[in-house]
Amino acid sequence: MTINTKDLQTSGASRTIISVDAMGGDRGPAAVVAGIGLSASKNPAIGFIVHGDAEVLKKLIKKRRLESVCEIRDCLGVVTMDAKPSQVLRNGKDTSMWSTIEAVRNGEATVAVSCGNTGALMAISMIRLRKLPGVNRPAIACLWPSLSKSGFNVMLDVGADIRADEQDLLQYAMMGASYARNGLGIARPRIGLLNVGTEEHKGRAELKAANDLIASHAEQAGIDYVGFVEGGDIPSDRVDVIVTDGFTGNIALKTGEGTANLISQQLRAAFKHSPLSRLAALLALTSLRRLSKRIDPRRVNGGVFLGLNGTVVKSHGSADETGIAAAIKLAFTLAEIGFSDKLAARVASSAASPQDAQEMGNLDGNQE
Repeated sequence: MTINTKDLQTSGASRTIISVDAMGGDRGPAAVVAGIGLSASKNPAIGFIVHGDAEVLKKLIKKRRLESVCEIRDCLGVVTMDAKPSQVLRNGKDTSMWSTIEAVRNGEATVAVSCGNTGALMAISMIRLRKLPGVNRPAIACLWPSLSKSGFNVMLDVGADIRADEQDLLQYAMMGASYARNGLGIARPRIGLLNVGTEEHKGRAELKAANDLIASHAEQAGIDYVGFVEGGDIPSDRVDVIVTDGFTGNIALKTGEGTANLISQQLRAAFKHSPLSRLAALLALTSLRRLSKRIDPRRVNGGVFLGLNGTVVKSHGSADETGIAAAIKLAFTLAEIGFSDKLAARVASSAASPQDAQEMGNLDGNQE
């Protein structure tokens, strides 16, 4: 049995509605529904519009007794991981991904969540939600485990577009600052521009130009600009937001994930090496579990599309129920704080002159 969106919003306390693509991702709809179930068990304030094959979803949702929090939208089409965005834009209107974004566009849901093809998801989001005024290239922002007080740094772009000029990088800085301020509670975020060195003469021409632009907007935008940072600063406590182009950011992200998996595997092998090492592992079990949880990529799963008229969270394609639940938790948090409206105000301030940005920044600060 399914219920309509109006029932979701009025049953019990008012719920925040999340639109979920159940068919994208490597593990299929079973993992997505399991993630929904995990989220629902922890947060009764969420309702879901779940998009995909209705016959399949009905069974999965009934098995987990989620009928009271889920509405099913029947969509037989699926965007595969190898699908070209251009093809999806031409022929993808019957897919679960398209329907997921459409629910946000129509105001039925506040945030969309998908594990599917990143390029196709960004393309559909840009066509159906449209870019915010003044945004040239939207960005994908991710949370990176770090030594900062919040426990995470924000990095963007991590894959929306391989190119970025100085104006794009300025907008990324402003959008990343808004994300850090609203998502992590950092009143005055520290911004760093990723480069091959910290010296001002290093880097490509657009990086040098962006360095000057961000510095000129920093005071009016209410941020602390620390200048150029290097790869080793990404997980440090030197910055809160790392700004880069999508090509560099995506490579850094995948490298970080691979390194975390390598360390995890090597630790397991080391502690299994001998009876004495097994005993050491037993004695250190609590600390090892804490470390494993701390660096587990699943628990910070979810890149946020920034620069659109609506919020979209991109979950990792191989995410299991823990990762999907983490993406849904992030989506709920952004919905609750009205992040989309606050981001729009921040983007508007980046497009203005430093003097005009002061006035916009004051309004934005009141919102945030």
